[in-house]
Amino acid sequence: QVQLVESGGGLVQAGGSLRLSCAASGSIFSFDPMGWYRQAPGKQRELVAGIGSGGGTNYADSVKGRFTISRDNAKNTVYLQMNSLKPEDTAVYYCNARLTRFASTFDYWGQGTQVTVSS
Repeated sequence: QVQLVESGGGLVQAGGSLRLSCAASGSIFSFDPMGWYRQAPGKQRELVAGIGSGGGTNYADSVKGRFTISRDNAKNTVYLQMNSLKPEDTAVYYCNARLTRFASTFDYWGQGTQVTVSS
């Protein structure tokens, strides 16, 4: 069982910054990939950024150069630093962990945190 709890969302002006945190607990290890997704009203959920056990990262084209994902394995926490925010970034942001155990894959999700960027 894995629990993910996001925090750090809020209201910010365009051009501002926010840092999201995802605290993980349970049977999750540093070799399990984690990521941030977001979903805006009327749009499908999309991957924003992902990070692997070796520190490798990937980003959606829309956030490259502005967002940075990182993880602190000692604290079981994943972060998303968001800079130069745009109104288009407004969405509920979800933390995700993908676990592969015993030839089966399990996806765990946090409750989400709202990010609102005003013009």
